Amino acid sequence: MKKIIGILTLTIICFICQAQKLPPVFDAKRSAEAQSTETVRKYLSPVRILWKSPNAATNIINAEKLLKQGDGQADLSGNDLCILQSDEKGKPGLLLDFGRELHGGLQLVTDQSRGGKPVRVRIRFGESASEAMSNIDTIKGATNDHAMRDMIMSLPWLGKLEIGNTGFRFVRIDLLDDNSQLKLKEARAIFVYRDIPYLGSFKCSDTLLNKIWLTGAYTVHLNMQDYLWDGIKRDRLVWVGDMHPETSTIAAVFGDNPVVSKSLDLARDITPLPDYMNGMVSYSMWWILIQRDWYMYTGNLKYLQQQKAYLVKLLNQYAVQVDANGSEKLDGAGRFLDWPSSENKPAIHAGLQAMLVMTLNAGAELCKILNDQATSQKCEAAVAKLKTNVPDASGSKQAAALLGLSGLLPAEKANDILSKEGIHNYSTFFGYYMLLTKAKAGDYQGGIDAIRNFWGPMLNLGATTFWEDFNIDWLPNASRIDELVPDGKKDIHGDYGAYCYKGFRHSLSHGWASGPTPWLTEYVLGVKIIAPGCKVIKIEPHLGDLSFAEGTYPTPYGIVKIKHVKQADGKVKTTINAPAEVKVVQ
Repeated sequence: MKKIIGILTLTIICFICQAQKLPPVFDAKRSAEAQSTETVRKYLSPVRILWKSPNAATNIINAEKLLKQGDGQADLSGNDLCILQSDEKGKPGLLLDFGRELHGGLQLVTDQSRGGKPVRVRIRFGESASEAMSNIDTIKGATNDHAMRDMIMSLPWLGKLEIGNTGFRFVRIDLLDDNSQLKLKEARAIFVYRDIPYLGSFKCSDTLLNKIWLTGAYTVHLNMQDYLWDGIKRDRLVWVGDMHPETSTIAAVFGDNPVVSKSLDLARDITPLPDYMNGMVSYSMWWILIQRDWYMYTGNLKYLQQQKAYLVKLLNQYAVQVDANGSEKLDGAGRFLDWPSSENKPAIHAGLQAMLVMTLNAGAELCKILNDQATSQKCEAAVAKLKTNVPDASGSKQAAALLGLSGLLPAEKANDILSKEGIHNYSTFFGYYMLLTKAKAGDYQGGIDAIRNFWGPMLNLGATTFWEDFNIDWLPNASRIDELVPDGKKDIHGDYGAYCYKGFRHSLSHGWASGPTPWLTEYVLGVKIIAPGCKVIKIEPHLGDLSFAEGTYPTPYGIVKIKHVKQADGKVKTTINAPAEVKVVQ
């Protein structure tokens, strides 16, 4: 009956539109072409006012009214208004703190203005307080790249306006014109995100590790927009290599999500062979590695079969790029691991040698599943040649990690390189592979300590998401990102960075930095996928100096609940509750 009523209603609407020569409300063809959003919007009031202009005592009235929960509706009551007014003493401005990194924009609700005229304001978004206070110039790298974060706009008389689509925590509002007044009822953040549950969880006896796990999860969650981005302020693109830590995090936290396959398919469809994804020889390799890992997680054979034609051609393209000496000869200008290693060409060669081994091994596995024995054998033969040549890591922890993971270098020897000078020369992207290599070498405590010592300081500096890059050499005398930089301190955001992320261009919410989240799930909670689709998982915890660890892991068949408690004799007591379809081995 509801369906019949719906059809009748639609018919009546279309009839009225035709009678009045108006475009129809619904057109099946146009609707099929339209893009639907996969995100929702939530409105959040600021939690504090971090700064007011020096003339605030006379030029800003009732600023704290903006902290009250709003309803998004202008009205005629004239109550609870923040009033900004410019005069001969100056023009007012204030800095709002929304308490955590968000993706979205700003909603401003206004009251009546003088003469009913629009009021001009300048809006600046910032991932740090200092970024929101900055100007777009050549001094500290503030930009409008990828997302507009510094703009001038006019606000309506007794109305509402929404602006912005970026990553931010702070917003500065400045009144621009002389002898002007703005009566502001609300200034709320528009939080745009996927409304999905955190199915996976992690909790242990170290509250810092718990916060790090959740921060990695939240960082990736923010980047799960219509596609899977790497950064929500800058690099709002599908970077395939950067996706690998993100898809590992998604599996551990959110389970199967369509943003993964949608983004992988986009990268495939815009990259005709023999081109490489994102213009880098390694990024098409990451695409193959993600395909293998995602198939192991989801068990979705139908999706994997859809990749076969492209996958096989790509593998054949890689398999022939080994010279007579067993050395990779990957062509293309984009020979890249990550930015901190980008000037060490011998290390890049060693890393690509290892990545090619990892890629062709993964390709051989996938081709066997896809019943392409010829390509599988070609991959295996190329791997055999590559294993006859083991390049030196050239002092690079990035290269050492890949050499250890590929098996070209014993994991213990790779870990020796990783352990030199502790977490110096770690990077937020390849830090994940350094952790994986430590686990492969059996150095689980070393991995736990590295997470505490490298990712932990970002939280101590006020971060609510993990950054595009971080260097512990930045720490001495560094200011927090959630405060205005005190005299004599360094601006951790504006004063540091390199390559494409200098100063305020540096993204403070980058999904590739989420590696500790899947690592803690896999090696401390101990969840290892043995059979595609999580039909068989192995639970093998490594608590190190922790007294307990517990959590959940989302499988295609439901949630696995796990708890490990260290007993007085040092042995670990484990309790597991899994769906009937999931076989658990210990």
